[in-house]
Amino acid sequence: MVVRRAELGLGTAQFGLDSGVSDARGRVPEDEVRQLLDHAACSQVGLIDTAAQYGDAERVLGKNWPFPSPFKVVTKTVRLSEGLDRLEARARRSLQSMGLARAHALLVHSAEDLLGPEGRELWARLQKLKDEGLFQKIGISAYAAEEPVLLARRYKPDLMQLPVSLLDQRLVKDGTLETLAGMGVEIHLRSVFLQGLLFLPRDGLPAGLADAGPRLSRIRRTLAEAGADPMQAALAFALDRPEASAAIVGVTSAAELRAVLAAACAPSPKLDWSALALDHPRALDPRLWASAPPPPARLSTAA
Repeated sequence: MVVRRAELGLGTAQFGLDSGVSDARGRVPEDEVRQLLDHAACSQVGLIDTAAQYGDAERVLGKNWPFPSPFKVVTKTVRLSEGLDRLEARARRSLQSMGLARAHALLVHSAEDLLGPEGRELWARLQKLKDEGLFQKIGISAYAAEEPVLLARRYKPDLMQLPVSLLDQRLVKDGTLETLAGMGVEIHLRSVFLQGLLFLPRDGLPAGLADAGPRLSRIRRTLAEAGADPMQAALAFALDRPEASAAIVGVTSAAELRAVLAAACAPSPKLDWSALALDHPRALDPRLWASAPPPPARLSTAA
């Protein structure tokens, strides 16, 4: 098995939500969640990523943990619009729902909440929960456009979760990941499959991304010519990032998890990574292409 610096984390949006941007199967049945968690535990997947806003996911996790649970758990807040007291209470209830006395980290789910007048008080609430020993670390889930380095300088988070992938290399190229790592921030990469965009055929792209088709076709052709499987390449890019502690993926079945684990353990392909980046603002933000069709059934695209 190839030893990598970053560990593989399992995203859980499909454990509690009925559908996603490009989710082929929808919500994972609870009996399959237990199978997934058991297999993840046996495969040394050490991190579980969830959120209060993932519907019923936290309760489902709490009901189906293997015992004893081997996972570090990261969860996230509800939106600040629900009120500071509600946000703090919901964070405490997240632990109760999952049957945990404490968790690895609590993240502000929307960095936008930290930019308003109550941002400092919001952060103080997270610090309070950390000081009580309920969460080992506190941090921020952010998008590239939300200036992660400025957020880190302002709030000094222990951990940041950021979208970085083979296609979306913006935070690598502009030095953001290197800067954050130099500040001592633990970095988790999400959207490493960019909602399956790398796997969608050109004629299956949503209308708003049609102009990205030629570039995506060239990227896929480059991978094929190098004999590199797209999933293997996407995982290698994320897991081999020296700045990252974890790369989070979503799956909807034990079979998908086995495929991901096999690809993650394969030797990294010899590729010019920078030449595979996609420069297309709409394509790099899945929030702008919610009508995208589902990817091939071989791969879940929650992360």
